[in-house]
Amino acid sequence: MTEPRIDRLRSSTAPVSDDDILDLYTVADRSSAWLRVNFISSVDGAATSSGLSGDLGTAADRRVFDLLRRLCDVVIVGAGTVRAEGYGPMRLDEEAVDWRRSHGLTAQPVFAIVSSSLDLDPASPIFTDAPVRPIVVTVDAAPAARRAELADVADVLIAGSNAVDPMSMRRQLAERGLHQMHCEGGPRFFADLIRDNAVDELCLTISSVLEGPGAPRIVSGQAFDARRAFYVAHVLTAEDTLLLRYLRNESPLR
Repeated sequence: MTEPRIDRLRSSTAPVSDDDILDLYTVADRSSAWLRVNFISSVDGAATSSGLSGDLGTAADRRVFDLLRRLCDVVIVGAGTVRAEGYGPMRLDEEAVDWRRSHGLTAQPVFAIVSSSLDLDPASPIFTDAPVRPIVVTVDAAPAARRAELADVADVLIAGSNAVDPMSMRRQLAERGLHQMHCEGGPRFFADLIRDNAVDELCLTISSVLEGPGAPRIVSGQAFDARRAFYVAHVLTAEDTLLLRYLRNESPLR
């Protein structure tokens, strides 16, 4: 049997610029639906530190996190993660806005919040201070009164009967011209995306800490039979941080 090739990871002679990073993560065909998921994990697989993913973050992770938002048409986040991580209005800085405009994109990406229960406050700054009208992705079974309240401050998409259907969500967002989808969690929603084979790409930062037992993984929920093959598109390093990009094996980029 042929031995698998193993190579050492070597640093380049010069650090990569923001433009280099943007090029590395750019999807060539922006006209087709593409769903990227972004997470951070400790070395031993924890998705949070002290209950928050942000507490695992490093300066390099934040830099790439911000650059990935430049590239997308819509940022998708589960409502539980919005509450836990203290999300505010989705607003990029002036440099990012200028970059997007110079590349033919809208000034700001759309913020899409996924919630089956609609446990969201219509008076929250997420809605009232948003630079672009947000989207709420929900289900037929969601409370009608709350759906009507949120419809005053956001576009409400119905994607499923009792649980959000990721493929229906993808289709409806793409129909709005929001083809480049960037999902920032949380773990339960990631499980739904995996189950329905809705993930094209995973960007995973490995933070060089050990958190020990008890913390959740980047995916959680009821077990199901799923095995999805991905390959490593690139690996970036920044001191002790690894920044990994995985693409689905049947990806047209390969």
